[in-house]
Amino acid sequence: MSSLKSISKFQIFSVILSVILGTFLHFVFQWSSYNPVIAAFSATNESVWEHLKLVFFPMLLSTILGYFIFSKQYPSFLYAKTCGILFAISFITIFFYTYSGIIGKNFLFLDIMSFFVAIFLGEYLSFKKMLSNSFYSNKLAITILLILLLCFILFTYYPPKINYFYDPITQSYGISHLKN
Repeated sequence: MSSLKSISKFQIFSVILSVILGTFLHFVFQWSSYNPVIAAFSATNESVWEHLKLVFFPMLLSTILGYFIFSKQYPSFLYAKTCGILFAISFITIFFYTYSGIIGKNFLFLDIMSFFVAIFLGEYLSFKKMLSNSFYSNKLAITILLILLLCFILFTYYPPKINYFYDPITQSYGISHLKN
């Protein structure tokens, strides 16, 4: 099978994996009886920040899997996938705050659709970046992924008290509503 065909199939697999796993991660914290270890990589509340985990962790898993398969054929693989992850989480953030700021409220349907669109666009961007001969730095990619990983874990337990981390349902931050 040609290299281009293989990476194309892998990117389609990545979209499907990320959508399924991301959807699953929306519920797994509750299903685990609010296990604090599970909280590190699953959505713990309805804040925008916690919903970004639904994109980040599945796309990170896909990146790690693909790196071992494609990094020799595509030296920019890691960097390209990191750009896709950054794009996807940025898209969700920008889309949510733009439309809800204009309308004055959010709609579940639009939030769910932005999740699907963000993953698709992020994976498409990473695919295009892999095929280009543009700049890449795997050291930068690893640094970015490690910082994001650290932030997602740290801010689950110690979220800044700003709107990005605020859960409008429980009117709290992080998992603080469970510490009673």
